[in-house]
Amino acid sequence: MTVTIVGSQLGDEGKGALVDIWGGDADVVVRYQGGDNAGHTVVRDGNEYKLSLVPSGAVRGKVGILGNGCVVNPETLFDELDTLREKGLDPDVRIARRAHAILPYHRVLDGIEEEVKSDSDLAAGTTKRGIGPTYEDKAGRRGIRIGDMLDPEVLRDRLEYVVPQKRDLAEEIYGLDIANSEHADAFDVDALFETYNEYGRRFREESMTVNCGDFLGNRLDDGDELLFEGAQGTSIDIDHGIYPYVTSSNPTAGGAAVGTGVGPTVIGQGEVVGIVKAYLSRVGTGPLPTELDGNETEEELADFIREKGGEFGTVTGRPRRIGWLDIPMLRHAARANGFTGIAVNHIDVLAGLDEVKVGHAYELDGEEIETMPATTERWGDCEPVLKSFEPWPEVDWAAVAEEGYEAIPANAREYLEYVSREVGAPIYAIGVGPGREETVVRANPFDSQ
Repeated sequence: MTVTIVGSQLGDEGKGALVDIWGGDADVVVRYQGGDNAGHTVVRDGNEYKLSLVPSGAVRGKVGILGNGCVVNPETLFDELDTLREKGLDPDVRIARRAHAILPYHRVLDGIEEEVKSDSDLAAGTTKRGIGPTYEDKAGRRGIRIGDMLDPEVLRDRLEYVVPQKRDLAEEIYGLDIANSEHADAFDVDALFETYNEYGRRFREESMTVNCGDFLGNRLDDGDELLFEGAQGTSIDIDHGIYPYVTSSNPTAGGAAVGTGVGPTVIGQGEVVGIVKAYLSRVGTGPLPTELDGNETEEELADFIREKGGEFGTVTGRPRRIGWLDIPMLRHAARANGFTGIAVNHIDVLAGLDEVKVGHAYELDGEEIETMPATTERWGDCEPVLKSFEPWPEVDWAAVAEEGYEAIPANAREYLEYVSREVGAPIYAIGVGPGREETVVRANPFDSQ
């Protein structure tokens, strides 16, 4: 009844394409965490859709849900919906009333705090979209939820409580001269009320909000198929990732239950599919043991992979750091999520190299270990134990996608089967290009239950 799609690395694994493919067999596609910091690109019928908040399934005409574990910038949401409608689509997107709203002061403070952290090398490489500060307010019980925006009196009360605190923080701690800055409206109760009350009116008139757990529970009771879509990846999960270089929520499979209101037994009885990029990429600072940056040759190789794989942030355009596939990271993800299957993307990007490597294990304090240490500092002390594979040639990948798994070059299949063994889960799909049609599908997780 359910399939949960999880990033197994540091985000940017190409989850959107798989959500798009398998979402065709789902009735409802649900985002369960994150906000508009999670860029994903979906290619359908030759058209490219860049989304940062709208669930990928909306492109395929499915009901899209932003669960209570999400933080929602209404401006971004309505901009994306309006853009999709201009392209001839009719997305049906609902928002959990328990989801928290991102406000302009969150974005201002996010930028200031990230700049301060950069002086001590603690910057997480955030998109400065206000995600972290919004989750901070959620935990601090001073957030504004989507349901609050439906009632003007409640919205006003919430703003009058929190905005003076944010103004004091910006002025007294960070020294921002709000009155004479471009951010004055971000800390003005009246201006915020006018804008967010209007968003609330649109939510009401378009019947966009739901009691998420009840809504999804009723759909399950009716026999519908649900696909849960995580943003980012396991190793930037706030609990299970490389803290403090992490996101502010739980992309791991357990977050699908907490972030939507369905029970963990519902998620656990379904399929959990880990999406793997055939190499490693990430934005931001922090350790990266398999990174290609040790010498000029490695840096040239990283540049080649970056350009060929389009490794630039969907939201920010920032170039991503590049490394060989990190198998200890995947073992960690398999344990944390309980993968029942995996999909491996971008094997075409590695085609034509002189040699392909993976980080099979780490060496730490003279010992070989097979999974990630619990602290990022110790992870940074790890040296990769590399394993080499025979390279595979460039081929007509469109023809491969059409012909199936056996058409994948033999050396690439050996690489894929190694990854499957190490993760302990079968390969459901292999991405050989950015388009939906450029995927070799070996199994449909909705047929496995």
